[in-house]
Amino acid sequence: MTIPLRPVVLGALVLAFSALIFSRAQAGGSHFFPPVADAQVKEECGSCHLAFSPSMLPARSWQRMMGDLQNHFGDDASIDPELAAKITDYLVANAADVGGQRRGEKLVRGVAAGSAPLRITELPKWVREHRKVPDWEWRHKEVRTRANCVACHADAERGYYDD
Repeated sequence: MTIPLRPVVLGALVLAFSALIFSRAQAGGSHFFPPVADAQVKEECGSCHLAFSPSMLPARSWQRMMGDLQNHFGDDASIDPELAAKITDYLVANAADVGGQRRGEKLVRGVAAGSAPLRITELPKWVREHRKVPDWEWRHKEVRTRANCVACHADAERGYYDD
C-alpha cells in the first residue's frame, strides 16, 4: 500500500509552519519582553513614552522609580498615590528578577545585586547589544534618545526587539 504524496507533503508543511509560529510565540525570540498588559499602566506610562515591559528591570528598580515620580527623568510624573501603588504592584510582580520571569533575566544579568538601575539603556546587556549603533544614529531626528525603542524596533510595543 502506498501513501499519497500530496497529503504527506501538505502535512509536513503544516507541521513546519506550526513549529515556526509556536517557537516564536513560546520563546518570543531572544529579544522578547512581554508588553504591558494592564490598561492603567499602559495608559499612564505610555502617555509620554513606550510603556516598557516590567521584565526589563529588576523589582527594586521599579520600586525606586515609582517612589520618585516627581523627578522622573527631568519631568514631574506624579500621579494619585493609590494609582501609583497599583502600578508599582504590577511592575514589581512582573519584574525581571521575580520568580518565573525568564524573559528579563538575560537583560539584567551583570547588574549588581544591590543595584537598582533606572535606565534600561544602561544595563550591560543593552549596552552590548547596541554598541555598534553609531552616535549619529542616536541623534537622528526620528530617534533622538536611546530610550526611543520604537524608532528602530517596529514591534517594540508588542514586545519584540529583534529588528
